[in-house]
Amino acid sequence: MQNLSVNQYLRAHIRTVPDWPAPGVQFRDITPLLQDAKVFRVLIDAFIHRYMDPSMRPDVVAGLDARGFILGAVVAYELNVGFVPIRKKGKLPFTTVEETYELEYGSATVELHTDAVKPGDRVLLIDDLIATGGTMMAGMKLLEKLGAQVIEGAAIVDLPELGGSDKLRASGLALFTLLDFSGH
Repeated sequence: MQNLSVNQYLRAHIRTVPDWPAPGVQFRDITPLLQDAKVFRVLIDAFIHRYMDPSMRPDVVAGLDARGFILGAVVAYELNVGFVPIRKKGKLPFTTVEETYELEYGSATVELHTDAVKPGDRVLLIDDLIATGGTMMAGMKLLEKLGAQVIEGAAIVDLPELGGSDKLRASGLALFTLLDFSGH
């Protein structure tokens, strides 16, 4: 990591896959961040150091299906708080609340167990990246339906040109991202 900031170090380990899943798309692949133990630790520590601060400390971490599970579970463990998954519709076995959001072509629905959080819980909502913001917005609405307070939305990567981070901030959600990839 010599002479690199944490952000530069992490950026150097994100793979860009051109033309996936469609021509013209520059896919930002975070899996190299997870494959190397040192890089993974630097990534998780970047979140842990922020949320160990008493003013930022959550009661619970909620992770968005599916890469938010990887980050969220480890962050929750390190902070010694609980973890709750926000899943795609039909994956949770108990009573759920659901929220549908729009995609480029169609819509999707995510669910949360009704007992996942309690009214007043301070929740950190985490995912791997923010693109259009639809999934994170739906996750926030689910948590708020149950009376929780989403203290912040967190992600490794922001793709600001897709407008999601602006939309989320306009809704009142504070955001923390480690990197942004503007343009190509």
